Amino acid sequence: METPPGAQLLDRLQTVLDASPQPITLRPVACLAACDRGCTAAIAMPGRWTWLLGHLGPEKAEDLLAYAKFYAASAKGTVMPSRRPASLSDMILGRVPAAEQEPS
Repeated sequence: METPPGAQLLDRLQTVLDASPQPITLRPVACLAACDRGCTAAIAMPGRWTWLLGHLGPEKAEDLLAYAKFYAASAKGTVMPSRRPASLSDMILGRVPAAEQEPS
């Protein structure tokens, strides 16, 4: 394939962010080891749950960014299913607890 699905999703996400800047940082990675789950992405912030999302494609970019907004607005990084865009109802593959910070 000339442009892999993950690269297509990344390109679409960047296009949407360029058109409507938001405080979201995209960090491409080579692999999230979920090949049988389609395109995958992780959403993370310090002190919050990290979510692994799958079954994604470029057509879900806007909904993924909407999900990211709800995530950023949450205290612990939890977005209730009722707040998720309907197109993302089957996207949650797993979550990882927030890493504990070492005391200063």
